[in-house]
Amino acid sequence: MSNLARIFSNVNRFQFQCVRTGFLVAAVLSGTGLMAQNPLQGRFGGIGGGGGQKTADTLEHRKPDTITIHFRYLDSSRLNNLDTGILDFGTKIPRPDNWINLGNLGTPARDLAFSPRMLSGFDPGFHSFDIYEYTVDESRFYNTTKAYTELGYLLASKAEQFVSVFHTQNIRPNWNAAFQYRLINSPGTLPNCNTSDNTMRFTSWYQSNNKRYQNFLIFVNNSLKAAENGGVKYQSLLDTANYKNQQTLPVNLGNGLIPNNGSPFGAGITTGTKYSTMTIEFRQQYDLGQKDSIVTDTSVIPLFYPRVRLEHTFTFTTHNYQFIDDSLPPGAAAGNAGYSLNSAYYARYGLGYVGQPQIGVGVVADTFHRIDNWHVLANDFSIYQFPDARNPQQFIKLGATLELLKGKFDTASLFDGSLIYQKGSASDYNVYGHAEYRNQTRNKKWDIEGYGRLYLQGVDVGDYNAYISLRRLISRSVGYFQGGFENVNRTPSFVFNRASALYYDTTKTTLSKENTTHIFASLDQPQNRLSITGSYYLLSNYTYIANYSRVRQASALFNLLEINIKKQFTLYRHWKWRTNTILQQVAGSAPVHVPLLVSFNQIGYDGNFGFNNFFCSFGTEVRYISNYKADGYSPLTGQFYSQGDSTVRQRLPDIAAYLHFRVRSFTAYIRVEGLNAIAFAPSGFGFYKNNFVAPDYPSPGLVIRFGFIWGFIN
Repeated sequence: MSNLARIFSNVNRFQFQCVRTGFLVAAVLSGTGLMAQNPLQGRFGGIGGGGGQKTADTLEHRKPDTITIHFRYLDSSRLNNLDTGILDFGTKIPRPDNWINLGNLGTPARDLAFSPRMLSGFDPGFHSFDIYEYTVDESRFYNTTKAYTELGYLLASKAEQFVSVFHTQNIRPNWNAAFQYRLINSPGTLPNCNTSDNTMRFTSWYQSNNKRYQNFLIFVNNSLKAAENGGVKYQSLLDTANYKNQQTLPVNLGNGLIPNNGSPFGAGITTGTKYSTMTIEFRQQYDLGQKDSIVTDTSVIPLFYPRVRLEHTFTFTTHNYQFIDDSLPPGAAAGNAGYSLNSAYYARYGLGYVGQPQIGVGVVADTFHRIDNWHVLANDFSIYQFPDARNPQQFIKLGATLELLKGKFDTASLFDGSLIYQKGSASDYNVYGHAEYRNQTRNKKWDIEGYGRLYLQGVDVGDYNAYISLRRLISRSVGYFQGGFENVNRTPSFVFNRASALYYDTTKTTLSKENTTHIFASLDQPQNRLSITGSYYLLSNYTYIANYSRVRQASALFNLLEINIKKQFTLYRHWKWRTNTILQQVAGSAPVHVPLLVSFNQIGYDGNFGFNNFFCSFGTEVRYISNYKADGYSPLTGQFYSQGDSTVRQRLPDIAAYLHFRVRSFTAYIRVEGLNAIAFAPSGFGFYKNNFVAPDYPSPGLVIRFGFIWGFIN
């Protein structure tokens, strides 16, 4: 333990130095044209499209207001262009079309399409806020001819704010740094559902002049805060005249708290969730191979073709998940004095007194806290071999990873008048090996990828991942066909472990390893703007939460079929209809409930009215979700839970009107959402007939959004 403590102490010092360095670099970095794709090609317009390799660029002849900028991801050397599309608003804020949140930005969210966790090994288990996080896997490494900055600001009803800042520049021709920051602040429509998210990411990509050595640095920090109201107490009150102001509706948690004033700097959370993650990843690569060069009239451009690559990756990650309730009355003591404002809700978890009158059912306490905290330190060493020296997209990779885990779990409450304060801790490790093969052929007709991971020692021994995918260009008219298979054997997430502070089940459930098989195929036709994807899942030992807090594991094998269709139709000249439709069906006795049909449709005009630098898109968006027994949400566990009693039905499909336009590098968004909530009785004309996204959780009524995203060259 002393050696482990020294390791974490050194890591903390390293973390501080990286943070300080990141802010110094960001301070040094300091705009208005951008060479990129058609603004009218968003996610729908670019179906089947890929990035592209870097093309030659002549600095002497470039116009002063243009820029060439590309990016790549950590595990791919393929270069991509920036997305400057204006169609898909769900890519500008963290709210994709097929996701729902519990009422406003920053609240717990989940995918309406079935998406089990397909990754083996250790997992703390908190994923209800994943959509709002910056991650390592999505981090981009840029190369740009000039410094580029992008600023975004969006304002919505109820003082909801979204702020984004992005900056990248090459400090030297072979060294780029990039910085991102995002703020989400939303008071919400209902009581006690205010949110405040602050996320930042810093990346650095350096390559030596001789092309043999390169390193990548990623620093990601996410601070997510969301007040929890547990849903409305009585759905029937939502559209009554007595509660025309929905901020006065009675809710299950946090009644009587002072409403949030909408300030991004004063978003206090009295009853709710505080979740923070931090990751530092540093990767170094050194290549052995063949030197070459290109000789021009004025210079010699060095080239290098790798045959063997040595790689070391250091990763340090922290997870800190807290549920807090400080709304309990002060001075509560033994006996029946000072019952919790949320006592009836806590009784659903089996917490508190038994056999008392309803007002006395619950917890007698000053505060109620649950905290899971994890530190994960990993060192990976890998070796690559490139069969074709001139094709870096083809390689064989072998590696091994040592992972050190350290957790703390705190529980502080008062039950039956006596203090219960428990502190738990755990230290463990994992050792796993991994192998990978990739090959994007030089003619770009075949794309092959295979991956495997096996846990050899440690707490997750026996876990594994196996994945293979083949993608082939059939023809320009037919498009690309892809087929693949993956199988994952994994230890259930730690939140299902009795040692977790977020574990409330009173029964002992012996959990086996989850096993999930996924078979998939897709057809992409860029010429026809069509993409069809099919997925078949076969699951055993599926682990889930039932009845708010009960940990359960499905004993029976079950399967699920999912088909996703994306298509753009031309109705008349510039009038388009874009659809993203998902069909799902579960077979067998399963605790999984999914909507049979989810369909997002965008119908509108796309064009520029004859102006070269002006692009416009306006129309309406409609999202239909078929009736189903939607998962409930459990604030005390931080999980969506399976339930079979309540069916969620849309009164009308979700309807929005939008106007998006772009003038050079300035993009503006004007949107009116929640038009489906229109009502004329019983409170007169208004927008208070809300749809429900989960039991007791209504979506907001009318929401008006407007704002801009502006990119400029420094």
